[in-house]
Amino acid sequence: MTDTDIKKGLAGVVADVTAVSKVNPETNSLLYRGYPVQQLAATQSFEAVAYLLWHGDLPTEEQLAAQTADGKPWRPLAPEVKAAIDAIPLDAHPMDEVRTAVSVIGALDLAGESNVLAAVGTPEENQARSLHLFAALPAIVAYGQRRRRGLEEIPFRDDLGYAANFLWMTFGEEPDPVVVDAFNRSMILYAEHSFNASTFTARVITSTLSDLYSAVVGAIGALKGPLHGGANEAVMHIFDEIGSAENVVPWLDAALGEKRKIMGFGHRVYKRGDSRVPTMKAALDTLVEHYDRPDVAALYDALETEFVTRKGIYPNLDYPSGPAYNLIGFDTLTFTPLFVAARVVGWTAHIMEQMAANALIRPLSAYNGPDERHVEGYVADEAALEATMRPEESVA
Repeated sequence: MTDTDIKKGLAGVVADVTAVSKVNPETNSLLYRGYPVQQLAATQSFEAVAYLLWHGDLPTEEQLAAQTADGKPWRPLAPEVKAAIDAIPLDAHPMDEVRTAVSVIGALDLAGESNVLAAVGTPEENQARSLHLFAALPAIVAYGQRRRRGLEEIPFRDDLGYAANFLWMTFGEEPDPVVVDAFNRSMILYAEHSFNASTFTARVITSTLSDLYSAVVGAIGALKGPLHGGANEAVMHIFDEIGSAENVVPWLDAALGEKRKIMGFGHRVYKRGDSRVPTMKAALDTLVEHYDRPDVAALYDALETEFVTRKGIYPNLDYPSGPAYNLIGFDTLTFTPLFVAARVVGWTAHIMEQMAANALIRPLSAYNGPDERHVEGYVADEAALEATMRPEESVA
């Protein structure tokens, strides 16, 4: 095997088939179950898009109402989950809170199930588990931000939809419809993106016949990295460093001179620009107007123009979502947990798809270490040596 046979990062490798989403190269559009995501973001609630990704079609009013009713028991922050979050140091990253909370939810749900094969669950059980996480995560993320600010938990409201409730539990104020719409669009845009790093992690774990909660916990760990979900935080740190539009050129001169990676630009899949950006940028524009913050728009436009001109690399979704979340009032550390709350829909859709037609994901590797060598003074056990020479019966 030569170096040219190695696909570092699995770049260009097609690992499986999926009906959940795809990027249409002809239109450069991200499709959820065939629907362009920009159309979904303009017309649907996040709850309806969750139904679409799980079931394959947009819901009727009755189906959506039934899903909402089924999820309501899981909206409150369970005492055991709250206690687990409170045990996390306040100066830990909130993704540690989210990862731990999901693990506790899984342990509570699967308590008494000592048979790990049975814990894999039926399709109906895994649909319920998916809805459980979808319904529970807003309270987890909202409480995480509030406790770091020294504030008490705010319970959910029966009269508010998903996006409005999320904002209510975080800030304790009934949000303006403009803010609700922008936030709803962001969650839809972040909900799914084919075999990205965290989704592939979830599918690998699922392929071992581990349970849905374990797969989601693994996906959260993958999403924490700044080359994946953590990029939206990094964008806001860059904005904070630059300060204003007038500082873009000298800042970029220095950053490129230091060969820094400028987060929020470039994408492994999109070569002509991330198709989700125009929709999220339009949402950001409404927030800029709502909060009267033209300075944010000026900095955004200046950095994008300068970087694209110099490098020919276009923004990805994290670039407009970072300042949008900041304007809404989310702490920068909360950005990636927001990503979790959105992407859990896509993860669980893929987990259930993997379970339906499972094959253990176990790639090979090309060894480049020392040739075989032996420990000085070792005396071989001939019977054991003979056993090692027999044909393999299985591959772990």
